[in-house]
This record gives sequence, C-alpha cells and structure tokens, in this order.
Amino acid sequence: MNQESAKKNAAKEAIKFVEHGMAVGLGTGSTASIAVDLLGKKLSENFQITGMPTSIETKKQAEKWGMNLIGIDDRDSIDIAIDGADEVSPSLDLIKGLGGALLREKKVEKKAKELIIIVDETKVVQRLGVGPLPVEVGTENHDSVAREIEKLGCRAKLRTDESGNAFVTDNVNYIYHCYFPEGIKDPEEMDARLLSIDGVKDTGLFINMATRVIIGKEKSTEILE
Repeated sequence: MNQESAKKNAAKEAIKFVEHGMAVGLGTGSTASIAVDLLGKKLSENFQITGMPTSIETKKQAEKWGMNLIGIDDRDSIDIAIDGADEVSPSLDLIKGLGGALLREKKVEKKAKELIIIVDETKVVQRLGVGPLPVEVGTENHDSVAREIEKLGCRAKLRTDESGNAFVTDNVNYIYHCYFPEGIKDPEEMDARLLSIDGVKDTGLFINMATRVIIGKEKSTEILE
C-alpha cells in the first residue's frame, strides 16, 4: 500500500464536508497536515473558513496560507474538525496524541459538531492499545504519577525528544507512552481511571467523539459512520 496516496485520498474526501463560512478545527500530524494544506489551497473569495488550530505547529502551517485563525478559547463550539488518529476501533473510538498535541486536540475536538477522522488502513485495529497510549501529565512529581498509571496494568515510558530530554508539549507538560500487553479492554473505563489520577492532564483516548472516519486506500476511500 502506498501510505502517502492513502492519506491524501482520505484528506481530499474530508475537506468535501467543509463549507464556506465554517469554523474548522485543524488537526495535528502527518495526515491532518495534508488536509490543512488542501483547505489552504482552496481559499478564495467564495471559500473562506475560520480555523482553530490544535497545535503551534498547525497554527504556523495555516498562517502560511493566510487563513483566518482563532484561539482554542475563542469559541465554545465549532462546525467541524478534521484530524488524524493513531488507532481506530470498530466502534470509532480512537487513540490520538502520538504527535504530542493530545490535550489541545481534545479541547478543540470536543467543541466540534462533527469530528471527521482521516486515516490510512494501517490505523484500523480490533482493540485499542495495539501501540502506546499517550497520557499527558504535569511536570511536577511526574515520575510518581507514572507509577500510579502503571498500577492500571501498563508500562509507562516518558517520551523524550531527539536529544534525550523529556518532550515538552505546547501546554508545557510531559507525555508518558503507556503500553498495555493485551490492549485496552474497556477504553471508557480506562480513560476515567487515568483522569482520576492526580497529575494526569488528559489521555489520548478519544471516546464517542468521532462522527465519521474516512479510511484512505491507495485508489479509493471507505467511510465509517
């Protein structure tokens, strides 16, 4: 499978749902960035949108196209959000945030009347937790927070940058990648248990949020609703 073609096909399909005048959540990551560029290229006198970026990186990308942008707290609701995902389950629950922007992504996408997720076929899983679950934590006593997280049956590893230092999010937090040996049996319960731990800011579990998942293939797309 040509992954790049699959990502582009999913992004092309997703932006068909964006109409002139809409407020649009702009996702972060390799697939979402394709959609941001496609929306930027489409801007004209007859097609203007207001973007709400999910990261500093996405904000810079959208600014290059001259897109009208607003901050995360500027509106309580937006029309639509388009973003990628790291894993998608049959019930359309998601793991997101391996790009490092999960806290902002969730904040923006909870405001969206419609959340369109764009992925290639490799991201579709039978049970969430095939790969790591990112969990964003405060920097203070983060190692003891990690020990509490591990009591839930996973191995928690601090995300580091290329120089080996702790990766710092846009909200100046750390991220732990949590590895569950048998996947996550009940994502909703796991999300609640993680969020009950003092020091956990948010999790990469996006439960009951996606309204439509577009799976890009090499020459076509498949839509799950």
